[in-house]
Amino acid sequence: MRDALMQCCLFDWSRVSPALFGSLFQTVMLPIEQRKKGAHYTSEKNILKVIKPLFLDDLWKEFEKIKTNNQKLKAFHEKLNEIRIFDPACGCGNFLILAYRELRVLELELLKKVYAGKAMLDVSLFSKIDVDQFYGIELEEFPARIAETAMWLIDHQMNMELSEAFGQAFVRLPLKKSARIVHGNALTMDWKDVLEPVRCSHLIGNPPFLGKKEQTKEQKIEVKQVFKGVKGNGVMDYVSCWYLKAADYMQDTEISAAFVSTKSIVQGEQVGILWNEMYKRNCRIFFGHRTFKWTIDAKKTRGMKIAAVHVVIVGFSAIDITPKYIFEYETVTSNPHILTAQTVNAYLVDGPEVIVLGRRNSICHAPEIKYGSIGIDDGHLILTNEEKDALLKVEPEAKPFIRPFTGADEYIKNKKRYCIWLKDIAPEKLRTLKEVLKRIEKVKQFRLESDRAETKELAKTPALFGEIRQPENDYLIIPKVSSENRRYIPIGYCSQEYIANGSSLIIPEADNYTFGIVISEMHMAWMRYVGGRTKSDYQYSSSLIYSNFPWPEPTDPQRKKIEVKAQAVLDARAKFPKSSLADLYDPNTMPPILLKAHQGLDKAVDSSYRKTSFLNERSRIEFLFSLYKKIIEPLFPVEKKKRKRK
Repeated sequence: MRDALMQCCLFDWSRVSPALFGSLFQTVMLPIEQRKKGAHYTSEKNILKVIKPLFLDDLWKEFEKIKTNNQKLKAFHEKLNEIRIFDPACGCGNFLILAYRELRVLELELLKKVYAGKAMLDVSLFSKIDVDQFYGIELEEFPARIAETAMWLIDHQMNMELSEAFGQAFVRLPLKKSARIVHGNALTMDWKDVLEPVRCSHLIGNPPFLGKKEQTKEQKIEVKQVFKGVKGNGVMDYVSCWYLKAADYMQDTEISAAFVSTKSIVQGEQVGILWNEMYKRNCRIFFGHRTFKWTIDAKKTRGMKIAAVHVVIVGFSAIDITPKYIFEYETVTSNPHILTAQTVNAYLVDGPEVIVLGRRNSICHAPEIKYGSIGIDDGHLILTNEEKDALLKVEPEAKPFIRPFTGADEYIKNKKRYCIWLKDIAPEKLRTLKEVLKRIEKVKQFRLESDRAETKELAKTPALFGEIRQPENDYLIIPKVSSENRRYIPIGYCSQEYIANGSSLIIPEADNYTFGIVISEMHMAWMRYVGGRTKSDYQYSSSLIYSNFPWPEPTDPQRKKIEVKAQAVLDARAKFPKSSLADLYDPNTMPPILLKAHQGLDKAVDSSYRKTSFLNERSRIEFLFSLYKKIIEPLFPVEKKKRKRK
């Protein structure tokens, strides 16, 4: 131990970033522990995406305006001394470390301006920023202690820079102050016990990423407690708890906050639940980074395995902060470009502050949409191609009652599956199908053994699917899950012979106009912003996406044009009978003729909304939110507090 300590002392630590301690901690965490805690190391680049628009950019702008006025600079220096930064999920303290470093860099430039050409009797008297301005909560004790130590290290490094700049040694020894890093559970403790809200300036951090399926029993209880009394709280991701706790903490203060989060809090069903509560607390978003991919310099992590996560950053406050910004990414790996926004809504769009909630019926009286049929049969009524052949070999009389069975995967990839469909079979005929009856008996037993009363009741009709919604005519099928790489969800017509399963949605009374609208770029844009995700894939929802979609009101010629262009898309597909929809809609293999047909359809649909063209997806979605607001005036009318940030 002594030899190791001596080697550490001989090493030159002066240029090593204390933020690397976060990386080191991650390397010794077992992957299963990392997943359990939802812990993800945050790179310096991504931390700066949080702290720069939250407070650092404004401080630098203020400094640039007053840098020639010593009196104002000294008042500004006092302002820096009053800043208190709090990370309620601090881990090893990387956010706090970099925030401290950046404030010290700013202070150093300030001191250079104030004391340029002047003799300084004691440089230690002029640094006003110290580690005790920083606070954190961490669930595990080991990283909490690392955070405290790393803050002293970054303080020492910045003191060395100050010493070098003014030619005087500045060392804070003995250590009299420290960052306050509390070892505890941020979701069960009162944040006021760590730092009084009136003293806090900014909340920052990267709370744990855990979806509802990944949460432990204890974590689910914590979520329900934070969202106590909020309907539908069982679907919430773990990270959403920090938003609601922050909203309660910052009431009647000028605190601003920014968290790195999974994109689920700005997409899908969670948006309505979380942001309805945030709006009730007068919290509004003043900047947001749209979805980008977690990136870390592999050379710095030395082979450390990092989860591939798509995230957003949301900056919010209970006061009205202007100007507002949206950081938009062309791709999830590109650098962002900044857009100034009048309003940043819960979907990180410059549009009205409306929330899209699930609803049963369409706001525009669109054709009825419903789920496919569900067996509730433990798979005994479902057949693979091989199982179908084996059954028919033994019992060929069952052939009229075996139907193609299709859903998202089968429809998109041309996979073959079948089901035993006995909806209209005569009892005397069914009695002769001995092999089929064996399967029906297994269905009956499965349903009887269920804990659900509804499933037990279905045991009375074991020959039938548990939920039957199959139309008597051809229908439009929408896969519920589709790859995020596709520009369009592969939607299309299915013969009524095909039994649609629960992984799909169906529109029984659809015509080419309906098809043209739901597969258009306008509808796809709405889906991408409003809908949720399964991992990173699109998850289509009838109640969230379809029922809330603002349909156009076309003239008769416009409607006819959409129908013609929709048929052109179907005709283009038909030219490739051996290709699956997965082949046709892969961006690398999509035939030019099909792409051109879609572009023609998109243009026809766009013109049915307005005369001027849409420049990009952002202009489409901003228009759609405005149209949505006109149709649903407004869902949550909450008065804004007009207090401005000082």
